Amino acid sequence: MKCSVERSKLSGIISCPPNKSYTHRAVFLASLARGNSTIRNVLLSRDTIATMDACRIFGSKITVDGTTVNVQGAGGVFPARTEIDASNSGTTIRISAALSSLSDVKITLTGDASLRKRPMQPLLDSLEKLGAECTSTNGTPPITVKGGILGGSTSISGSVSSQFISALLITAPKTQKGIVLDIEGELVSKPYLDATIAIMKKFGVNVNTKTPYKKYEIAKQDYRPTDFTVPADFSSMALLLSAAVLIGDNMAISAPVGDLPQGDRDMITHLEKMGVKVFINDKVTVQVPPKLAGGRFDLSNTPDLLPPMAILSLKASSPIEIYNVKHARFKETDRIAILAKELAKIGVRVTEKEDGFVLEAPSSPRGAELDSADDHRLFMAFCIAGMFVGGCTVTDPESVDVSYPDFIKEMSRIGAKIS
Repeated sequence: MKCSVERSKLSGIISCPPNKSYTHRAVFLASLARGNSTIRNVLLSRDTIATMDACRIFGSKITVDGTTVNVQGAGGVFPARTEIDASNSGTTIRISAALSSLSDVKITLTGDASLRKRPMQPLLDSLEKLGAECTSTNGTPPITVKGGILGGSTSISGSVSSQFISALLITAPKTQKGIVLDIEGELVSKPYLDATIAIMKKFGVNVNTKTPYKKYEIAKQDYRPTDFTVPADFSSMALLLSAAVLIGDNMAISAPVGDLPQGDRDMITHLEKMGVKVFINDKVTVQVPPKLAGGRFDLSNTPDLLPPMAILSLKASSPIEIYNVKHARFKETDRIAILAKELAKIGVRVTEKEDGFVLEAPSSPRGAELDSADDHRLFMAFCIAGMFVGGCTVTDPESVDVSYPDFIKEMSRIGAKIS
C-alpha cells in the first residue's frame, strides 16, 4: 500500500500522542504489582497492545476504557500460555524475555518479520549468568527462556540497546536475591534508562545507582499499585516539530509534557541550535528562520530523533552531520541506510558513515517514490518530507499503528495533502 503526498501547509492545533515508552513500562509494572492500577492517557497502538497481551499471558487482568487502562496485577509472572507474540515491539519482547526468567515454565517469544531480525543475544547471555536457560535463532527471535532465577550478579553490554538494561532492572525486584548489574562499555540511549528508573519509583521500587550508567543494585521489593498518567511523547513530538519547521503555517502542538525524563526533549535544543525559536506554554509553537543553520548533532542518547533531524536538511543552509548513532541500524530497520538511500531520491546530498551521515540540502528538490520499509518513524518522516517537496509517494502507511495510529487523519485535518 502507498500514499500520495503533495506540497502542503499545516495550520491549526494538533495533539501529540501519549508516550509509547512510558505506556509500555507502566503496563508491565502495574502487572508486577499485586492489586489494581489505573493508567491514564495511554497510547493505544500495535506495540502497546502487544505489551498488554504479554501481561495477560503473565497472569494480569487488563481492561481498556477509552485511553484509560485498568490493570489487576498478578504480583509476579504466572504464565497462562507458553508463547508470546510481541508483534513489532522491541520493548515488549525484551522486557517479556527478562520477566520470563522468573518462571520455571519454558516460554517462547517471537514477533513479526522485522522483530525477528532484532538482536537479543546480549540479554539472553545476561539472563543465563543468572541461571536461566535460553535459546535463540542466531541471536534473534524466536527465543525461548526458562528460568526460576533467584537473582545475583550479572553483566551486559550497553552498546546495542538500553532496552536490555531496562528489562533487567524491571525484573530484578521480583527475584529472591535482587540483582547487581554491571554495564560493560558505553551505554547508548541513556535517557531511556533514566525513564525506567523514574517510573519504577512511581510504582514503589527504588534502584540503587552505584555508578550512573555503569552499575546498579536492585534489592527484592514489591511493586505498588499506582494511578499513573502517561505524558506526551517527545519522540512523536519531534516529528511534529519537524513538520512545523518545514511546512508549518501557524501550527501549534498540544502536549501535556509532564516532568518525567524524556531524552527526545533534546529536539528542542537541536532546533534552537539551527536558529528555530521554540515556545512551550499551553501549546508548543515555533518561529522559523528562512533557512536553518546546519551543524553537528550527537544522537547517541536519542536515536529516535534520527528521522526528524534528517529531513530538516531539506531547509538547511549548510550541511547537517548526525553522528554517534550506529545503534539506529538495529531499530525496526537500518534507519541510517534507508534514510540515506531514500532522501537521496528527493535530491538531498548524502554522505553515509558507519555511525550516521552528512546531509546537504538539495539544489532542486524533486518528487520520488519513498520506501519506508514498513518502519513507522520513517513513514512519518517521509510524509513530512513529501509535503515539503511535493509529488511523492510513500510506502507502508499501515506501519503508523505502531506508535501514532491517527497520524494521517490528524495531519490531514490541519492541511496535509496525503491520499
